[in-house]
Amino acid sequence: MHTRQSIPLLLREALDRAVRYVEGVEGRRVFPDNGATARLAELGGSLPEDSRDPIETIRQLDAIASPATVATTGPRYFGFVTGGMLPAALGAAWLTSAWDQNGILWLTSPAAVDVERIVLRWMSELFGLPAGCSGALVTCATMASFTGLAAARHAVLERAGWDVEAEGLFGAPPLDVVVSDEVHSTVLKGLAMLGLGKGRVIRVPTDSQGRMIAARIPRLSDRSILCLQAGNVNTGSFDPLRAASERAREAGAWVHIDGAFGLWAAASPARRVLLDGVELADSWATDGHKWLNVGYDCGVVLVRDGTPLRKAMSAQAAYLIETEERDSMNLAPDSSRRARSFEVWAALHSLGRRGLQEMVDRCCAHAEHFARELRKAGIEVPHEVVLNQVLVRFGDDKRTDRVIDAIQRDGILWAGRTEWQGKAYMRISVSNWSTTSKDVERSLESILRAHSLCEGG
Repeated sequence: MHTRQSIPLLLREALDRAVRYVEGVEGRRVFPDNGATARLAELGGSLPEDSRDPIETIRQLDAIASPATVATTGPRYFGFVTGGMLPAALGAAWLTSAWDQNGILWLTSPAAVDVERIVLRWMSELFGLPAGCSGALVTCATMASFTGLAAARHAVLERAGWDVEAEGLFGAPPLDVVVSDEVHSTVLKGLAMLGLGKGRVIRVPTDSQGRMIAARIPRLSDRSILCLQAGNVNTGSFDPLRAASERAREAGAWVHIDGAFGLWAAASPARRVLLDGVELADSWATDGHKWLNVGYDCGVVLVRDGTPLRKAMSAQAAYLIETEERDSMNLAPDSSRRARSFEVWAALHSLGRRGLQEMVDRCCAHAEHFARELRKAGIEVPHEVVLNQVLVRFGDDKRTDRVIDAIQRDGILWAGRTEWQGKAYMRISVSNWSTTSKDVERSLESILRAHSLCEGG
């Protein structure tokens, strides 16, 4: 039975099992084998009729689910721009669950709301954004872009004399959304959810690195939203933020920057130049669970002017008592919300500026080493490695797919398949705080072994 007296024993059991998992993650297969995934069915069947001992429940969950997990918190997972989880963030996550705070209002958790305000300011300063930015912690970069674009929609239509929150889009004045040919799917998803449409966007051609060509941006106006990218999900390249943003500002257009992982390049003095002009935008989206290495789910939206954000997101009800304090529910889509701010604070506080710089630079150095060694072996890396992303092609599409499959079956590392400019590639994303040079060398051995085995196939 569940009793408050059982909690200490339960947490000690969970702690012991979590410690064993974390200590053993480097020795695990990165992706589970078929036997482990097949056992997951044992967690199914009918819902139990009677209550169970919660400690036994935790033991069963760990015994069956743990072997079937993907070792994303380990040092050789290079898929989907996925970070691990910093030790301080992991500790804060445990406290966050124990505290069980609802970050909806200052009245529901002064700690969650005030700490969120602190980390948003820290990140704005780190990214070099204008003082006084507003924003919120949301679930992911998808929701961060959705939220920033909702503020954009409000501001652009308000200038045209239209209250979109009250009247919707039926009969609204038209507006233009301009995106790169290589716009990320999450931005398009956000536009679709906002009723602005994926198919109505105006696409701007990109160069050989996946960067928007500023000279090809169409004429903009104060009814335009220009979406730029800081960190192409395949090549890591950056759109020309300054040239594009200056053109947009002259026309009175809103600029939104999707920087899901690329905004964190600001932590590195050597790579800060990639973000030249980032401060000229009106809204920015990034993730905490990528390069900051906090747990899922954590996205970040920042907006130059908090007024359109609040108007786009605010909600009223008789039982929601407004105060003069920050109420997070009026700055984000979700109302009841996990107190993500504690993990973000712990990550930023424990790393500091120097730790963030070291982590970003180290990941980028690993990516450069991957590219350099693979090129030496005659393997194609088609782009400049400017950040932490490396595309790899092993001949034609079919052979590339065979090599990727062999690498994934080997279990030493995991890197996924992507398509870029009409061809198949393997994508290596180095985003984990714990990846070492030894991990890179071991991964290179696995890649080259798979490449050799598939030679001539």
